[in-house]
Amino acid sequence: QVQLVESGGGLVQPGGSLRLSCVASGSIFNAFSIYTMAWYRQAPGKQRELVATIYSGGSTNYADSVKGRFTISRDNAKNTVYLQMNSLRPEDTAVYYCNKYMSPASWGQGTQVTVAP
Repeated sequence: QVQLVESGGGLVQPGGSLRLSCVASGSIFNAFSIYTMAWYRQAPGKQRELVATIYSGGSTNYADSVKGRFTISRDNAKNTVYLQMNSLRPEDTAVYYCNKYMSPASWGQGTQVTVAP
């Protein structure tokens, strides 16, 4: 059974930081290290959008809106992807999800990030 479990969200003031984690389990993730993984987010009333990707070799890409503030990383030994979020803004408020970048697996529950005074 494929499972993606995101955690680390919460309420934070503008300018604050959070670190999200995502643990991937299940048969397809036995090959976790070869997959390009990604973080996505979905704000209320908006479509899910791509935030950051990390390739098997460790190279990364970011949406322009988070470039310079967010950092994606991975620990293949733990089947885990991280998203370090600094200088958070109210517009970063959303539910954050991780998944494979291409051919996504079943989506997890996500983790809520709320940025407000």
